[in-house]
Amino acid sequence: MSIRLPDAEGRLRTHEPRTDPLPVLPAGGPLASRTVFAAAHVVADPRADVSPGEPAAVDWDATLAFRRHLWSYGLGVAEAMDTSQRGMGLDWAGAAELIRRSAAEAGAVGGRIACGVGTDQLTGPATLPEVRAAYEEQLALVEESGAQPVLMASRALARAATGPEEYLDVYGHLLRQAAGPVILHWLGPMFDPALVGYWGSDDLDAATEVFLEVIAAHPDKVDGVKVSLLDARRETGLRRRLPDGVRCYTGDDFNYPELIEGDERGFSHALLGVFDPLAPLAARAVRVLDTGDTKGFRELLDPTVELARHLFEPPTRYYKTGVVLLAWLAGHQEHFAMVGGLQSARSLPHLARAYELADGLGLFPDPQRAEARMKTLLALYGVTS
Repeated sequence: MSIRLPDAEGRLRTHEPRTDPLPVLPAGGPLASRTVFAAAHVVADPRADVSPGEPAAVDWDATLAFRRHLWSYGLGVAEAMDTSQRGMGLDWAGAAELIRRSAAEAGAVGGRIACGVGTDQLTGPATLPEVRAAYEEQLALVEESGAQPVLMASRALARAATGPEEYLDVYGHLLRQAAGPVILHWLGPMFDPALVGYWGSDDLDAATEVFLEVIAAHPDKVDGVKVSLLDARRETGLRRRLPDGVRCYTGDDFNYPELIEGDERGFSHALLGVFDPLAPLAARAVRVLDTGDTKGFRELLDPTVELARHLFEPPTRYYKTGVVLLAWLAGHQEHFAMVGGLQSARSLPHLARAYELADGLGLFPDPQRAEARMKTLLALYGVTS
């Protein structure tokens, strides 16, 4: 069997799909040497009559089944983060329902879960008190659900704040009232252009100092920080300056193997969107790392970087399209549809390359099904083998 895939110039090339998927991993307990969250996507309901701009329709059964898939490998689930299309198809009402349902499911199966806290119920310009109140509403919901809060970067705060002082005030206010330690999330503008100048400065060195000042003022309320700047050197430098007991969760989908491995002065844990499609392989790699075998860890995880860099190539915020494609090809959902119609956000050559790379890694439990589904997609675009 073979499949003809379009390249970036539109030329067709022949790909020979592999026939041997990765061996099925037995269910396992939590990973030992690193705390690892996979930021999970949502499954749209393709039969819902939803027009552009209307609230998203979610297939709750398939969405929760995918979270059980992640927990089965010992991974934590990072819920209602940007991977779930917060602000890109999923509004606050949908995110709130997602948090409630996923947190209840986590409690039922004993899975670890952390949920995003933002301000996306604010749809227009807002004052700083309104930003604080929006954060408080979401923080209360996440804490009531029993999940760990992740304080996400806020578009509304980026618009309302005039300098570092406002960030220090808002985050200090939230950390003082948080019931327990939270994860602070610094999402770079490559993931969301509306977050340019976050922490009060376009200068990343200056922004880092403000970020560290927030943490230093409340180290007992910060479990860790998630850094999504796609800059391994900057993350390593920040990691070395964190107070004792505050973890660094890498959000660097370009350089995660080296950051998770670490060096003589420490390592990063992980909270990664790319671990949504890579869950079986990522879990296998970290279990090898749990034994102290850093070489074996890198041998398993380094080959996945090419796929990750492809999925997250600019414009990076559209990486979710490739993630959902791979979930469909792997059999975790029965369609390639996304909330907000985001399945159209990447080109056919981009999707074809994602399939090819994932197939090369053995990520599809049923390679023949993945090939057949990819051929269906190609045919919809008028490409027939």
